Amino acid sequence: MSLHRAKIEWQRGGMSFEVNKYSRAHRIEFEPSVNLAGIAARDNIPPGAPHSPGADPEQLFVASLSACHMLWFIGLASGRKLVVNSYLDEAEGVLEKNSEGRIAMTRVTLRPAVEFDAPPSPAVLAELHRKAHDRCFIANSVKTEVIIEAR
Repeated sequence: MSLHRAKIEWQRGGMSFEVNKYSRAHRIEFEPSVNLAGIAARDNIPPGAPHSPGADPEQLFVASLSACHMLWFIGLASGRKLVVNSYLDEAEGVLEKNSEGRIAMTRVTLRPAVEFDAPPSPAVLAELHRKAHDRCFIANSVKTEVIIEAR
């Protein structure tokens, strides 16, 4: 077992705290030297409430699935002595009502484009993505459908 921590901090900082008009900006800290600005999704911020730059929880969810898949994929490719030159994923998540009528991230589509020194066969590429998905701790932890559309 291993523990993974994130520190989330929000402060009013002297700003107004009217109903639905308060700032959703916050800070996410993964370790003392890694900070990320956070915010609520733009669609979830009422008109008139301040908005600032930052990643929203839904984006972080999509990013965690994408990063987990990428790390496993690159590791598996390395184990097969396949040299990966670049990996780009333009992942996308869909937030909508699920089968229980609750708002949820129902689907995340990963769209990895991988450049190799010597490209493997389509069958090997598909196998690497399947194995990466099967081993991804994040994908194994959620009910969200994860689709892989390799480019």
